[in-house]
Amino acid sequence: MSLKFYNNKLNETPVFLEKYLKVPSLQRLKKVGYFCGMDYASKKVYNFSEYISRYDHSLTVAKLVYLLTKDEKATLAGLFHDIATPCFSHVIDYMNKDFSKQESTEELTKEVIEQDQELLKLLEEDNINVEDVINFKKYSVVDNDRPKICADRLDGIILTAMGWTKNISTEEISLILDSIKLYKNEEDEDEIGFTDINVVKRIIEINKIIDIYCHSNEDNYMMSLLGDITKLGIENNLYKYEDLYHMTEDEIFKILNNCNKKEIINLLNEFYNIKKEDIPEKEIPNIKERKISPLLNGLRFTYK
Repeated sequence: MSLKFYNNKLNETPVFLEKYLKVPSLQRLKKVGYFCGMDYASKKVYNFSEYISRYDHSLTVAKLVYLLTKDEKATLAGLFHDIATPCFSHVIDYMNKDFSKQESTEELTKEVIEQDQELLKLLEEDNINVEDVINFKKYSVVDNDRPKICADRLDGIILTAMGWTKNISTEEISLILDSIKLYKNEEDEDEIGFTDINVVKRIIEINKIIDIYCHSNEDNYMMSLLGDITKLGIENNLYKYEDLYHMTEDEIFKILNNCNKKEIINLLNEFYNIKKEDIPEKEIPNIKERKISPLLNGLRFTYK
């Protein structure tokens, strides 16, 4: 299983999209991991199959949107929907105590996009209003509320199953992509659905395992631990909160590793080396639930 296989199954990158892949704010996401900074964590707790970045996620979301809609504006909105992702992604939501929605980091999307002059120039050349890219939630195929399926959610399931839970095969990815179709849901919104009941059942099963991993004691502990480390870095003036949206994870960890703050170094040592069996039980907050109820041939499907 590899990201390359999945990317290839989504076909070639649309020509109009290629120039946008080079803008600085999107390039930064190559060094912002999809798994919330846990690529740096103890290998005795996490053992990802490969490094997957927020850039990878952004590109595959955009390709899913284009595959289904051929809508260039919606595709660009999909490409840039995570452009304001800070270093360590949802760890910062933990730091902000936004456990249930995990959307506290999205508020800077407008600022990040409007600071990228190369991106603004390309949008102007293509006669695309910047608001059409900033407001990605206007495209329900890109983003919608659970338990519905959108490109962001479907891609997240596939990437997480590939890299973390490892409960998806290349054959299953092919079957999913062969089965996807855009429908109008009960609220007359565009929504991604499927034509194969076996695909729908399997996606729900895969997602349930992901939900278990995301609500596990060890993941909650490690996410909170990195949140505490990140917050201490801010409180000790090693970097500013805003820097998390413009720097890379490598840069932040380099600063933390080179600091002389004993408390930070001790917590980093725990983050890098702790064994799963040594993680203490910790009360799990009201973490975002990942329930889904996909459309099957245009009708809402619930599988228990």
